[in-house]
Parts: sequence; structure tokens; C-alpha cells
Amino acid sequence: MANHENLLGGPPPTYLPDDPEPRDLLAAGTDPADVAAKYPTSSLAWARLADDAFENGSVVESYAYARTGYHRGLDSLRRSGWKGHGPVPWEHEPNRGFLRALHALARAAQAIGEEEEYERCSTFLRDSSQTAADTLS
Repeated sequence: MANHENLLGGPPPTYLPDDPEPRDLLAAGTDPADVAAKYPTSSLAWARLADDAFENGSVVESYAYARTGYHRGLDSLRRSGWKGHGPVPWEHEPNRGFLRALHALARAAQAIGEEEEYERCSTFLRDSSQTAADTLS
């Protein structure tokens, strides 16, 4: 997908390159830990680990997994030309791993009482993709 200036003159949306292997493995039911070990740069694998840990009541582990996925996603965004702000569309499937990790980080931060981090991540998610914020809430 090509980057285009948005209509308000802000930064163009960032579209991460497709990385179908981890997504396909997760869709086929492969354990997210195995996918993260094989594809450690996959934000989606880390986000799935964060979701599973959170659902099992392991909030600190969820936070750690989410933070890993978030930072791996930031690395990918920067390599894709992102300058620290601007749209990261949910509609572009390869962006969803980063957005899911960001949501998971906000959720876990709130659960452990780290309100400032929760607010920062929640705002970042909305600013990146309102659709992601609505979908994941």
C-alpha cells in the first residue's frame, strides 16, 4: 500500500510490511510462545501472548509480553518511515500486531495501577487508529 498525505496535511499513514508466516501459524493454532520464539520481531505473537496471560490472570507477564510487542512494533514502524506520530491504520492487517500490543500494554498498565502509562498508551492507540481503539475496547 502506498503512503499518502492525509487530507488534513498531517503525516502520511504508516503501513507495515506484510509478514504472513507468524499470522498464519497463529491462525492455525500454533502456540503463541512457539511463534514468538521463531519470529521474535512479530508484534502479533507478543500481543497474543499478552492476551493469553491477561486472560489467565498473569497481569505482570501480560505487561511484559505487551511491552515486548510494542517495542518490536515501534522498531518496524520506524523502519517503515514513521516519524513518531501519525496514523497506523487498523484496516491494514500487518499493522494490527503493533496496535494489539499497544492496547494490551495499556490494559495491563491499568491493571497494575500504572495510570500514567495507561493514559499514554490509550491516547497513543486512539491517535494511531480510532478504529483499533474502538475494535479492541
